[in-house]
Amino acid sequence: AINNPGYPTGSSSGVPSTDDLRMGIRDPLGRRRWLRVFGAPRLDAMKALVQSARLIPRRYSHRMNHASRSLLATLLALWLPGCVNPPAASSTNAASAVWSRFRGPNGTGLARGDYPAQIGPDANVLWAREFPPGHSSPVLSEQCVFLTGVEEERLFTYALDRDTGATSWRREAPRPRRTKLHPKNHAAAASAAVDGDSVVVFFDEYGLLAYDHDGQERWRLPLGPFDNVYGMAASPIIVGNVVVLPCDQSTDSYVLGVSKQSGEVLWRVGRPQAVSGHCTPVVHYTPEGRAQVILPGSYVLDAYDAQTGERVWWVRGLPGEMKSVPVLLGETLWTHGFASPLNNLGNQIEYPPFAEALDSMDADKSGTISAPEIEEKRVRQLFVFFDLDGDETLDEVEWEGTRASLASVNSAMAISVGGRGDRTAEAVQWSYHRSIPQLPSPLVYKGVYYLLADQGGLLTALAAESGEPLDKSRLEDAVDAYYAAPVAGGGHVYLLSESGILSVLPAGGSLDPIHTVEFGEPCYATPALEDGCIWLRSAGHLYCFGNL
Repeated sequence: AINNPGYPTGSSSGVPSTDDLRMGIRDPLGRRRWLRVFGAPRLDAMKALVQSARLIPRRYSHRMNHASRSLLATLLALWLPGCVNPPAASSTNAASAVWSRFRGPNGTGLARGDYPAQIGPDANVLWAREFPPGHSSPVLSEQCVFLTGVEEERLFTYALDRDTGATSWRREAPRPRRTKLHPKNHAAAASAAVDGDSVVVFFDEYGLLAYDHDGQERWRLPLGPFDNVYGMAASPIIVGNVVVLPCDQSTDSYVLGVSKQSGEVLWRVGRPQAVSGHCTPVVHYTPEGRAQVILPGSYVLDAYDAQTGERVWWVRGLPGEMKSVPVLLGETLWTHGFASPLNNLGNQIEYPPFAEALDSMDADKSGTISAPEIEEKRVRQLFVFFDLDGDETLDEVEWEGTRASLASVNSAMAISVGGRGDRTAEAVQWSYHRSIPQLPSPLVYKGVYYLLADQGGLLTALAAESGEPLDKSRLEDAVDAYYAAPVAGGGHVYLLSESGILSVLPAGGSLDPIHTVEFGEPCYATPALEDGCIWLRSAGHLYCFGNL
């Protein structure tokens, strides 16, 4: 393929001239190799590319067919004028980048290939640049890194050349309102979703927008305003030709299915039990090939048909707040959630049903329950989370929600996916209830389930299959808060703290870091790993690392 590398080409159309070509091939190991040719006519470019191909070691000869096809396609692209700008890939194009949504392949945080352990501001840096603030995580296409951010109180979507960091395009989104966000949230929190021809972004203060890979807007869909006590933070995903967006909030929660091509709302399904949280869903394919969107929420994990929005099956027993991305590997899904210390196993508080509670607690005979009428101080401190409409009293619906919340248990769970209807009794393989994270998502890598606590750098390793504890320890030199999700690749586990401390662990369950480095500024975004490179966003910079 020949692509515009983001450098001036002397063409107002943006189409690269024959004097400025960027050629991409795959080597026999499947790794991308870019050959830049400047000031060379097409014939000389072909000669340079052929000479590059001759460098392939003979010991990879058994994989030459793949490289030969890539080389032939590149040579044809050089000679055929209509191939200078390649056609947009389909949404099922196998050549599309796999880190194409928040937390990479289906939200697992796992990457194939080799990745350096020794990275930092001065180690294995391929490029680095200053970048506007935002909490969205890097998402990749074959050519670009996509992010959102805020500049001078304006919302933007960015496409950067993934090999150089140069800005390919920047598009502003409307900002018709200002949301009161939790101090650790951000107006640019949700990460983009990308496939072979589309880029979809979501902003709490506007809604959904879609672009093609050249930055041309396809559609926009205003949504909200929302009433999530933290502000919205779930990211959209693309499932075939449907964009799926969870909108869990204090009242009127729902999940939305939107046409990827037009922005038309295809379906909207209410989630009445969901009253807080911001999970990004994952996708499960049934034996019949139907895509199901699996979305944890308050008390219940639901699976929806991606095309129709039908609620197909569900599992009860989750905590009242769910914020992390579940991990689906094969037919098993791992998920965890933490609501409050009152939801730790053994701390549950029981209250009577609403009518009985009014008799014993409604001192002012208002027909509702206010915070001063609740004797338990720990419950009063959480009143704002139970008062869904913000009127400083609890009606029957809110009271029963309070009872359910206080009865729930913080837990990590392994769940067998699939089936129909309520699958709670059959699907839950095991559960674990100690040191459960609230925000950092599960990481399941090489048989180990890693649980990274939000505070104090506490890391727990469980056997993924059984839930049996393997080890627990505070990260050496990284006792800090954590918001970014853990990721893994190349036999390494990467953990990035709020203050910018990166710890790298060996795979296999050891909790002793083999590398620790400080970036010197806050980090909330989850790193992206692909093709041997690591993209890491801090409060003011974007880095690309790789083995040098």
